[in-house]
Amino acid sequence: MAKGYNAHQERLAEIARLGKELAKRAGFRCEWCEDKEELRPWDQQPDREVAMERLALLCRRCRELADGAPADPDELHTLRTALWSDIPAVAEGVAAVLVRSRQPWVREAIEESLLDDAVKERLLAGR
Repeated sequence: MAKGYNAHQERLAEIARLGKELAKRAGFRCEWCEDKEELRPWDQQPDREVAMERLALLCRRCRELADGAPADPDELHTLRTALWSDIPAVAEGVAAVLVRSRQPWVREAIEESLLDDAVKERLLAGR
């Protein structure tokens, strides 16, 4: 158990070391909705090595959405522009949230985005 705890603490420290760079990249705003409050790093792929392209700076609400919280359909429209990010954690992360919503406009939004075709196919396969 201590090994897992220590690995987790090391991962958190590594993410914290990237914090300033992440905040600058994000313009000190949530990379999904552009809110400025309660910003924290979100790790898109916690089972892989820490890397800037797999981190997004998100506000509290967007982190909740990323973790599976239900969303109001109107709220999701504000996230749509994040699909155009060239940062995988931003675009792919928000796309996963949008797909979960099952809103009718989501398929078209993802298909029009700059996401890699393989990523689009994977995300839309379960719809």
